[in-house]
Amino acid sequence: AAAPGGAPASRSAELRAAKKAMQQQQQQGGGAASSSSQFGDEDQEADAVYAAIDERMASKGTSGGKRKRGDDDTTTNNGTSNGNANANAKIGDQFRELKEKLADVTEDEWSAIPDVGDYSLKYKQKRREDVFTPLTDTLLADRSKINADATAGTASLSGNAQVMDAADGTATTAPGGANTSVRLSGLAEARGTVLGMSLDKMDSVTGQTVVDPKGYLTSLSSVKVATEAEIGDINKARLLLKSVRDTNPKHGPGWIAAARVEEAAGKTHQARKLIQEGCESCPDNEDVWLEAARLHPPEIGKTILAAAVRHIPTSVKIFLRAADLEQNAAAKKAVLRKALEANPTSVTLWKAAIELEDADDARILLGVAVEKVPHSVEMWLALARLETHENARKVLNQARKALPADRSIWIAAAKLEEGQGIGSDVVEKIVDKAVRSLAKHEAVVSRAQWLKDAENAEASGAPLTAAGIVKHTIGIGVDPEDRLRTWADDAAGSKERGAISTARAILAHALSAFPSKRSLWLQAVELERSNGTKQSLDEVLAAASERLPRVEIFWLVRAKERWMAGNVEGAREVLTEAFAANPDSEQVWLAAAKLEWETGEPERARVLLQRARDRAPSARVYMKSALLERENRHYNDALNLIEEGILKYSNFPKLYMMGGQICSEDLARDKQNLERARKFYQRGLQSCPNDSVTLWILASRLEERAGEFDSSLRGGLTKARSLLELSRLKNPKNPELWVEAIRLERRAGNDKLAVTLMARALQECPSSGLLLAENISTAPRVEQKSKSADAIKKCPDDPRVIAAVASLFASERKHEKGRKWFERAVILDPELGDSWARYYAFESESGSTAQKEKVKERCVAAEPKHGELWCSFMKQMENRQKSIGEGLELVAKKIQEQKELATVG
Repeated sequence: AAAPGGAPASRSAELRAAKKAMQQQQQQGGGAASSSSQFGDEDQEADAVYAAIDERMASKGTSGGKRKRGDDDTTTNNGTSNGNANANAKIGDQFRELKEKLADVTEDEWSAIPDVGDYSLKYKQKRREDVFTPLTDTLLADRSKINADATAGTASLSGNAQVMDAADGTATTAPGGANTSVRLSGLAEARGTVLGMSLDKMDSVTGQTVVDPKGYLTSLSSVKVATEAEIGDINKARLLLKSVRDTNPKHGPGWIAAARVEEAAGKTHQARKLIQEGCESCPDNEDVWLEAARLHPPEIGKTILAAAVRHIPTSVKIFLRAADLEQNAAAKKAVLRKALEANPTSVTLWKAAIELEDADDARILLGVAVEKVPHSVEMWLALARLETHENARKVLNQARKALPADRSIWIAAAKLEEGQGIGSDVVEKIVDKAVRSLAKHEAVVSRAQWLKDAENAEASGAPLTAAGIVKHTIGIGVDPEDRLRTWADDAAGSKERGAISTARAILAHALSAFPSKRSLWLQAVELERSNGTKQSLDEVLAAASERLPRVEIFWLVRAKERWMAGNVEGAREVLTEAFAANPDSEQVWLAAAKLEWETGEPERARVLLQRARDRAPSARVYMKSALLERENRHYNDALNLIEEGILKYSNFPKLYMMGGQICSEDLARDKQNLERARKFYQRGLQSCPNDSVTLWILASRLEERAGEFDSSLRGGLTKARSLLELSRLKNPKNPELWVEAIRLERRAGNDKLAVTLMARALQECPSSGLLLAENISTAPRVEQKSKSADAIKKCPDDPRVIAAVASLFASERKHEKGRKWFERAVILDPELGDSWARYYAFESESGSTAQKEKVKERCVAAEPKHGELWCSFMKQMENRQKSIGEGLELVAKKIQEQKELATVG
């Protein structure tokens, strides 16, 4: 079968073949006449038509020129037929001879044929992605008109026509089959109208529209664009919730969830429609009504809640929501009072109604409320607070009868009496009755709950009530053998929580049960010292001294507190009582002597020390006696007392130190006194082999300064160095001796040897804070940071290392970091005077006056006693009478001078 495109050509070929056969028959049979009669004008006309068709098809190169021809195609009656056949021959036929010659091509010739690249036009032009151009509104309108014309018959048959509303783009049906033209261009006009309305809503100032760009962009960014995944999730949720609603239409949460899904999808109208259906299906579900009120505007919400109240008149939530929607206070009151008529036992409604009233109306409402809800403790207590004292008593008595097992009413009664200024006896009686009444009614209240009530009472300004609660309940459920530990822990816990009166009451009760426990008295003294007054502290110390007269600490602290307060006579009285109770106490004798000494009475101090040497002799008594004489420049008397003390207490190193210091510092600097000082140190090193580090250091310093006593002496540095080497052999791994040796070399200018000694010292004492701090402060500037990091890793909590790092930050003018690290140093060891002095010097240079004074006040309160620089200044004879604040300024000044010298050097 021929292809459809080539059917006419095939048929003409058949006709020509048939004609040729008939002509041959005529020639053979002589039937020319019959042939001409058979093939007439019609055949000629058909031949002409077919020939024209062949010519046309050949010129276009269509499938008509490619039709199959028989053997007769090679011999036609005209030359054009043969020419057309050659022109329409297949390409393969044209190259048939060349293909046959390929059989003679050798393998080498075949491999030598070059590759032919693809140089077609599609590779020469740069390919680009498809470009989609949006259609204009005019083109859309034309296309719509064409479609409307094409479907006009269908529209006329149905009798209706679709009309496009230009305002919102919705299609409407016009009756009667009238064709209404569609104006899609109205969409652009609608967009312009909406934009104009939005601009008109904005504020207008002097005829110019004011637009906040930030607010406008913020509002645009708040528009949520749903992704395909979110849309899919929303559709799944819709299907699922629809199944829930269809399965159980009375299930309120299903309606609520469906409405919220639509709200999340931005379809508020659909959400409102769903929740309205939910209200119809679940009229007894208050959550559905509340959700409906939430989704609608306030005015419609009020109507919805009014309908909800008719269905659920006992719903408290609906009434409260209705009251919230009201803007006027009077309307709120009306709604709540109507709610109370329907729900007179609702405590929540009573509270909401009472909050809107003033004091007088609230009192009236509370009077009604306690009748309607007598089980509400809050109502009783609120009514009692609004009543007078007498009426409040009556109210609390009524409440106690209504609620006999509630302790809050008893505590409120105790607070009421305390607020009227009635003594603690009445308050304690009320608490005692409360405990017994609750036990009678089998109300179980733990000790922890009572303690919490006591702390709450103290916080509300009722310390007597708190003390009464503690007194009558602190022993509940505590075993006798655990009382001391438990009560001490309770007091410490209350102190940490800020309940000082409760902690004081706990300790008072514990001391009444254990009056001879020193730890409890010390805890009470510390509580009063940190949180009490001077009078309360003196009372506790007096009670402690009375209970424990043989414990000197309470006498001494009491005397010191009076002395610090400026009451010297009172301090003397306390010490006199202490002498009577402890006639042989070294501490009492020394305290009495110090009191007279510090107040400018050296003769009385000398007499007291003489009596102490007779009645309570000790090495410290001899040392203090010699120190008194040294301070008064009686050096011979001081040396005599030292010799006397050494005879009795030869293993006390401070006597040798003081003797050597008097000979080398106070007396004339000559060769004789140098030898006397050497003898003191040598005797000390022999008598105190295990406690002689300071003696070794003093002896080396004496030898270093030997040239000051006798100019003919040489080699003082060498002898000092040998003494320190010997000391390190006898006292290995001692950082103080290493530091002294390093400083000796630096004073002599041997910096390289000092660096070598520092390396050896750190190998022997790698975790010494003293050595690490010295290494930081003496290292070159470029190495200080790395050495600081290494020191912090090895000793993260050493105050000397922390202070050295803080000084490094201060030198780099990193004031905030320096202040932070200095603060850490003084917190780690508040008794280290060197840290306080460096901190004070830092604030003097970089801080404000207020910051500097604050550091000084904290230092005075901490009373530092240790520190190399601190002790070297405070123990000098001319500085012994100076206060802590004055000593702080001196040491800080010295630190600043050392810093200036280091900067100049």
